[in-house]
Amino acid sequence: MAVTLLLDSPGTESIAVRQSPMAELCACLHAFDEPGHHPASAGWVARAHAELDTALLATAAVWAPLYGAFRARYLLPLSASPRRTLEEELHEVAGLPIGDFVAMTVQALIGKNETELAPHLSDEVLHRLRLISSSRMEIGARLRADPEGVRAELLDFLAAFAAAVFDAEWPVLRRTLDRDGALRERDLRRKGAMTLGDFPTAAVASPPGGRLRIVFDKLYNATTRVHDGRPCLLVPTVHGRPHFVIKHYPGYPVVIQYSADGAGTPTLETARRRLAALQDPTRLRLCYAILRNPVATAELATQLGMSAPQVSRHLRRLREAQLVHTHRRGSVVYYQLDAEAVERLGPDLLSVLYR
Repeated sequence: MAVTLLLDSPGTESIAVRQSPMAELCACLHAFDEPGHHPASAGWVARAHAELDTALLATAAVWAPLYGAFRARYLLPLSASPRRTLEEELHEVAGLPIGDFVAMTVQALIGKNETELAPHLSDEVLHRLRLISSSRMEIGARLRADPEGVRAELLDFLAAFAAAVFDAEWPVLRRTLDRDGALRERDLRRKGAMTLGDFPTAAVASPPGGRLRIVFDKLYNATTRVHDGRPCLLVPTVHGRPHFVIKHYPGYPVVIQYSADGAGTPTLETARRRLAALQDPTRLRLCYAILRNPVATAELATQLGMSAPQVSRHLRRLREAQLVHTHRRGSVVYYQLDAEAVERLGPDLLSVLYR
């Protein structure tokens, strides 16, 4: 299954990098609700739990379905306007047509990109929500009875949560997001829309005479068009790591929320190459030998009881998978394992090599 973006132009006219305090607040709330998925946010989650009062903790649990795995669309940028405050973004949600607010909320509650039933909140929709969870059904019932009231309560909660534990964190997060945004903008200037192909699970397809297609390996199928009137916004996140979110509600910008360290995140094809390279027992022995110190090919051949050409062939596979660093001293090339690249494949694998 895949989400496919169709781009009218290979340039950057319809792609922009946007920093969003609302999107990062959403990521913080998601990490707060599901800390097991976000070990890098553990420190902040612990501080937030200690600082929040009981009432706000309980309210955060009530609204959790809206910032779960399927985020409510309005918790990410609704327009391409640059550099806005959280207050401005909350005001934009307050001004959403109520039908769009209801539909986006129901999408998040059901976890599907369906819109045809959402604005009416029929008995069928409430029944589907009941089958998922009673808490989602309760939000749905309140939404049908008083959608404006639900929106006002939600916005009050978001503002209160931000004031309690997010506002103090935001200046630090903003610096990280600015640095990543600058790198992403540089890539856009150099590569145009093709830079979208650098994201995890992305593949680029450009048929002759057709629109540029960026295909993302996701858990559902969807195709949406990106053009000047409907841009694609690239929104970096710190606390959203490791999730990669694509939102494409009709009539609003397409949003890609990606980890701010995304430049170091391998693509799906890179991950496959690395896993394939590490399936060979001999290459695993090589990884162990070059983990702590750089070693030359001749010495590796001696340690492993192999010929130098045999070692070179295995090292080439590791190099092609971007799993080793090399440096030269005179005529001798030394190899060392990229421990960080291995760790991104899985901490257990690195632990085995460090045994």
